[in-house]
Amino acid sequence: MEDRIKHLIDVASKRKKTEILLKNCKIINVFSNEIIEGNLAIDSGKIIGIGDYQGLIEIDLEGKYLSPGLIDSHVHMESSMVLPSQFARAVVPRGTTSVITDPHEIANVCGLEGIKFMMESTKDLPLNVYYMLPSCVPATPFENSGARLEAKELKTLIDNPMVLGLGEMMNYPGVIEGDSKVIDKLKLVQDYNKVIDGHSPDIKNERLNAYIIGGVKTDHECSTVDEMNDRLRRGMYISIREGSAAKNLEVLIKGVTLENERRCLFCTDDRHPEDIIKSGHIDNNIRMAIKKGIDPIIAIKMATINVCECYGIKNLGAIAPGYDADLVVIDSLEDFNILEVIKDGKFVAKDGKPLFSVKKEDTEKVSNTINFKKIYEEDLKIKLTSNHVNVMKLLPHSLLTKKVIRKIERDEKDYFKFNGEKDILKLVVIERHNATGNIGFSLVENFNLKKGAIASTVSNDSHNILVIGDNDHDIYLAIEEIKKIKGGVVIVSKGEILEKLELPIAGLISDKPIEEVKDILEKMHKIAHDRLKVNKDIDPFMTLAFLALPVIPEIKITDKGLFDVVNFKFIDISVNE
Repeated sequence: MEDRIKHLIDVASKRKKTEILLKNCKIINVFSNEIIEGNLAIDSGKIIGIGDYQGLIEIDLEGKYLSPGLIDSHVHMESSMVLPSQFARAVVPRGTTSVITDPHEIANVCGLEGIKFMMESTKDLPLNVYYMLPSCVPATPFENSGARLEAKELKTLIDNPMVLGLGEMMNYPGVIEGDSKVIDKLKLVQDYNKVIDGHSPDIKNERLNAYIIGGVKTDHECSTVDEMNDRLRRGMYISIREGSAAKNLEVLIKGVTLENERRCLFCTDDRHPEDIIKSGHIDNNIRMAIKKGIDPIIAIKMATINVCECYGIKNLGAIAPGYDADLVVIDSLEDFNILEVIKDGKFVAKDGKPLFSVKKEDTEKVSNTINFKKIYEEDLKIKLTSNHVNVMKLLPHSLLTKKVIRKIERDEKDYFKFNGEKDILKLVVIERHNATGNIGFSLVENFNLKKGAIASTVSNDSHNILVIGDNDHDIYLAIEEIKKIKGGVVIVSKGEILEKLELPIAGLISDKPIEEVKDILEKMHKIAHDRLKVNKDIDPFMTLAFLALPVIPEIKITDKGLFDVVNFKFIDISVNE
């Protein structure tokens, strides 16, 4: 270590040549909000500085811009539906050199083994992967997941240097009410002086104070500027999200000002392969923000140094002496197109393509996770006591839903009767971890599916089997196909399996290259929208997945039944006067 320090000082003092010299750069300084033109010296994976250096290798950037490598402040890598190595192949060429991931998707299926699998899989990638330990496995006590993680289990991983803290605390009622098991988790992380991520949609006033005083530092669930400002005033950091289903950037970016921009970050949360490959990752957030009038350097700060300041990451997020040489070469501040990516002083991507190869992961411990009782078509009927029912109404480009009351029809045995003229679909959740036989039901409006069904084992966060459809036979066939393929996403219409994406790893992740997964998903999106007529204002698969997350208002569905998130209790589908 002493020799390395002496070597770097010798290089900085020009007693030695630097390994790499990037000449004629326009360097983005996130500390002074200025562009500095000059030559940048890099050695031993570190930034030496700007100056009149000589390099063993000299590369002329011909006036192109250099930005710090981009950082996703909150992402669930499993939501990309590909292995971590394939995720890296997609995001690194888009300029992302670091992510802060919360592996609570795979943890809800496989527990600690799932987290350890992710940690092992992300070793030796040209991507810094920091971890937030899942705080809510399961997300609530109102559902069945494949594992349960309490403070004692999390303690086995908390001192890992790549663990930055506790993942989004979705059990906000548990925090506010002082639940002892929740407090144990908060205390564990505070004892290690690490960060606690938040998840607090619609929480206000004294309840929000109680949530924050529990140690929560961030939130990525804001959907309005007022909600964002309410949290900023209380000292929180806000991650502005642009995912595949939840798209909050256009609204929230209006609330970013010169006074609060250092408390604002960018994240994707959940983003599918086709969106990453087509539109980008955090670079997409930056471009969108610039188009909405945000100063380009401020947008870059939200994707770099601001994240590091929030999470206490040292020597990252800036271009300055001693910082890691994680850099992005871009064409212009306005367009922000990624030309080349440098990680630890090495070129790792060029023209949207990775320059690195990846290893094959051992997935044995996180496979074969589909375990549910035999289902018969008769089991899918919903018994009602009224023609008026509680319905989950979907909102465009949002994870929020509305609880509405609608009039429907019943058959002669008082079962729910499908009506092709009405946009009221059946939503079914089947417990798939412990073969409990639990089946939860809901009715859904604004999904607009016609003559078919979609089934998935990606259903945040407990990841039971989730099926939506307009007839019981197609719903049943979709469930049977899910069992055959050992997890995945299936589209059925008129008794025919139209397309499927196999996800054999925890029922969440494919073992195929990301390009192949992208192609399958694009085909499935086209089928869902064009043939099954699914509402084009929603992502048919990611929106579906979040309908089973009982911590996002107003109502959701679990394997135990229809759940009122606002009042945190189960409710009947039937509305009896």
